[in-house]
Parts: sequence; structure tokens; C-alpha cells
Amino acid sequence: MARFELKLPKMGESVAEATITNWLKEVGDKIEADEAVLEIATDKVDSEVPSEVSGVLIEQLFGKDDLVQVGQTIAIIETEGDAPAVKALESAAPAEVAEIEKTIEVAKDAVTAPQDFSGSDKFFSPLVKNIAKEEGVSVAELESIAGSGKDGRVTKEDILKYIEARKSGVQAPKAVVEAPKTVQPATPVQKSQQAVPVSVNGGDEIIEMDRMRKLISGYMVASVQTSAHVQSFIEVDVTNIVKWRDRVKSAFEKREGEKLTFTPIMMEAVAKALKDFPGMNISVDGDYIIKKKNINLGMAAALPNGNLIVPVIKNADQLNLVGMAKAVNDLGNRAKAGKLKPDDTQGGTYTVTNVGTFGSVFGTPIINQPQVGILALGAIRKVPAVIETPEGDFIGIRQKMFLSHSYDHRVVDGALGGSFVKRVAEYLEAFDVNRDF
Repeated sequence: MARFELKLPKMGESVAEATITNWLKEVGDKIEADEAVLEIATDKVDSEVPSEVSGVLIEQLFGKDDLVQVGQTIAIIETEGDAPAVKALESAAPAEVAEIEKTIEVAKDAVTAPQDFSGSDKFFSPLVKNIAKEEGVSVAELESIAGSGKDGRVTKEDILKYIEARKSGVQAPKAVVEAPKTVQPATPVQKSQQAVPVSVNGGDEIIEMDRMRKLISGYMVASVQTSAHVQSFIEVDVTNIVKWRDRVKSAFEKREGEKLTFTPIMMEAVAKALKDFPGMNISVDGDYIIKKKNINLGMAAALPNGNLIVPVIKNADQLNLVGMAKAVNDLGNRAKAGKLKPDDTQGGTYTVTNVGTFGSVFGTPIINQPQVGILALGAIRKVPAVIETPEGDFIGIRQKMFLSHSYDHRVVDGALGGSFVKRVAEYLEAFDVNRDF
């Protein structure tokens, strides 16, 4: 017998940690090679961790909701072959083996019995909870710590200072409950002190937000509190695009094995406009503006459970229409199947969302921080329109849609924000109906 260390795998250059959301295998369960052992979540993507070997799960070194660093051992699997050894217990004396196994059991009990934070009104990050558990800090103690983070949240530094003060016998500062502020909005991840009581009767159903919905809620509120949102709208005649797509979509799918939707056509126009207006391809970090070298387009996608995720098309300006269609379809399909990798949602410089999918004519989307702009694509509709010709004007049926551009007025003025969305519209209306795909 040998013992194999199952480690949290590297999930991308920008991902250093993940939270365990569910154990798919329990101690004593048999595991086949490449079989999923547990589910993990980063701040954007949920995924599974498979086993590299076949064997029996004998230890879970972390519990549900624990935060784990990339490279840390999260479980021990006993194998029959010569897998990488964790501890050479086979060569130890029987008394030593018994002592080691006893120590392992004690550690296992400590890991799998996390603090119960369900009764607390405060929000604590998984990292703070993990430190509290390891250092024996009770929920009551944690609630008494004066937090220096946003909205008074307890940070890693706060709890470490508290633990150090407790060890030295110094009285740590207690949290002070301030009077409600009249203009302070409540974050969705923390119960507001000034929240209006909600009446609940016997016919109402109370449903707790899932983890991703809590994250989305926090991102949306933080974005509104960070950026000065302003919008520009423009109507676009896409009749030529509709006719061209209707004519070539069958041949496109036959040749490329991919469906041709309107999304890659729109993305192509946005990428071109970002090259023309690099002032929209930026991010903000405090008092600094960061001009992005690459054009990485985020593509907001709805998941089957109703949540939202934004996979990113890297170097979108370097793709032709076929490449853009393949990228859009690949990311969209993997998003629906829950197969996105953490790096698939990182590095976006500008985001596009298709509100027309749900029948909306236009919308006012919230900026995906730290970007400074997001474009909403409205539904394409047949509408009566004035058509200008050398022989005179007349009324005809045209295919039109609205583009809604939300941008950060801290760094993007109306001239730039309006000119950018106008340029996108110009590229769409000038679409070459004789082009090849």
C-alpha cells in the first residue's frame, strides 16, 4: 500500500486559492483515476478536482467552505501501487503508527468540525473563518473584533492582531456599533442595520442566495458604488447583417461545424471600435489609469440556474469572423455545461452583454470592474423606417436594434463614450453583404 497526496491543482496564472464547496467522496470511498473527488469554487468559476490515481480516500484535510491555497494537500488517497508516498507508515514501529493515526484522527476532527457562523449577522470571509477555526477564536469573539475593512468587515490583519493581543494578554479593541447613516447603502453580503423589517406569512418561501448569487450581488453593488455610471444609446440598422447571415448560416455551419449567431458579428465590430478608441480599453486603479495592451472581450452569459458569468475572448481584435464564432460558441457552451476554467473569466478589458436574448429592446448594464465600459445589445426588431434614396424618401421595413453603452464618467467623458458606441454602429451598418466568412 502507498499513500498519495491529492493537492489543489493550479487553475491559472491569476488564481491562487479556492474554496471547497462540496466533497463528492467521503472517507472510505473507492476512487477511480480521473474521478472527481470534490468541488471547489474561485470567485468566478465552480469546478471539480479529479484524482490522479485509483484507490481509497482515507483522509479529508479540509472541510466544506474552507479556503485552500494552490498546491496544498487537500486529501490522502491510499493506493495499491507505488504512488508518491505521503508518510512511510509501513516502516514505522507499531506504537509509532498508532500514535500517528491518533494524531491524524484528532486533526481530522478539528478540520471537519468548522465553526457555525449561521447565527451571526456579520459577514466573514472564508479566510477569516479558517484562521478563527485554527486559532480557536469563537464566533462571539470574532464578532467583537473591530474590523478595518469595507463596511467594518474583519480582515486577515484584524484577526491576526487580535490573536497576537490575546496571546500577550492585551485587551484588543472591541467593535463599535455606529448609528445608522442615512445615505449609506447596504451591501448584499452583509445585513444592514437600517434594513426595513420584512413581513413573512405562512405562504411565503424563504430561499437563501447560493454562493454565486451572493458574489454577483456583491460585485454589482460595489460597481455602482465605485463608478459614476452614465449611458449613451444609439439605434442601428442591421438589415444587411440579418440578410447576410440568413444567406450564409447553413453553409457556414456545414463548412466550419459551428453555428453562426449574431454575437460574433457584434463582437467583431466592438473589437474594431476599441482599436479606434483605446481610451475605452482601460481600467482604473485608484488615481491611476491603466491602458490595456490587449483587447480581451468579456461576454456575459446566463447560466441554467439563472446566475451570470462573464467568460473572456482573449485578443479578440486578432480573430477573423470564423475564429470569433468558434470562441463565442466554445465559451458559451462550456459556460452552460459548467466547464469553464478560472482563466476563462480573467483578464477582460471590455464587456458585451446581449439583453436582446430575453426580448429587451435596450438596457442599462452595470460596469464589470475594473473596466470602464460595457455594451448591451438589444433585440433585433422589424420596424418602419424612413429610407433615403436619390429619388426621394420613402417608408420601408428595416431590421433595427439599440446599442446601450454604460461607461465610467470618472475617466470617460460623453464625447468618448458616445463616439465609441457610434463607431460600433457605423461598423455594423457598413457591413459588407458580399463578404466571405
